Amino acid sequence: AVAEEVKIEVLHVPEVCSPKSKKGDLLNAHYDGFLASNGSKFYCSRTQNEGHPKWFVLGVGQVIKGLDIAMMNMCPGEKRKVIIPPSFAYGQQEYAQIKIPPNATLIFEIELYAVNKGPRSVEAFNQIDKDGDKKLSELEVIQYLKEEFARDGKKRHPSVHDEILADIFKKNDHDGDGFISAKEYNVYQHDEL
Repeated sequence: AVAEEVKIEVLHVPEVCSPKSKKGDLLNAHYDGFLASNGSKFYCSRTQNEGHPKWFVLGVGQVIKGLDIAMMNMCPGEKRKVIIPPSFAYGQQEYAQIKIPPNATLIFEIELYAVNKGPRSVEAFNQIDKDGDKKLSELEVIQYLKEEFARDGKKRHPSVHDEILADIFKKNDHDGDGFISAKEYNVYQHDEL
C-alpha cells in the first residue's frame, strides 16, 4: 500500500520569511476547507467566528493531524494549498456537522498571519526558572505570576495568586515533589503518536 502523506503546495512566500512555525508555537491563520471529491467548501474561517482568523497551538492536536503537519515551517504571510488524506483528517469517521463524509480527502487553502511563541515554549520555562535548575519552584511561579499580573495592570486580591498557583501545581506537578520539572511543564515536547 502506498503510504499516505500530506501534500503541500506553497502558493506564496513573503520576502522576509521569519519566524518559521514549529511545534508548540501559537499560530494565527485563515483557512478554507474543501472536499477533494467534489470541490465543495465545508469550512471557511472568514465566515466563522465573526471573520477572525483562528488561533491554535501547532502540533498538539488542536487541529486535525494533517493541518498540524501542513503548517510546520510556515512563515507569517505565507499561503499554502494542502491535500490531506483521510488518515490525517477524520479517517473513517463521518463529520456530519460540517458535511464531511467517511474516508474523505480534504483540501485546505491556508494563509498564515502570525507565529508567536506558544504558552509552553522552552523560552517561557527558562524565563520562569530564575535559578536555572531546570525545575520550577512555587516561589519562581509566584514571582512569574506577579510579573504577569503587574504587566496587565489589573488589581487582584493576593488569594487569587494562591488559587492560580495551586491550580498550576495540581495540573503540572505530576510526581507531587513540589516542583514542576521541564518535562512536566513542557507538555508539548513529547509527540502524542
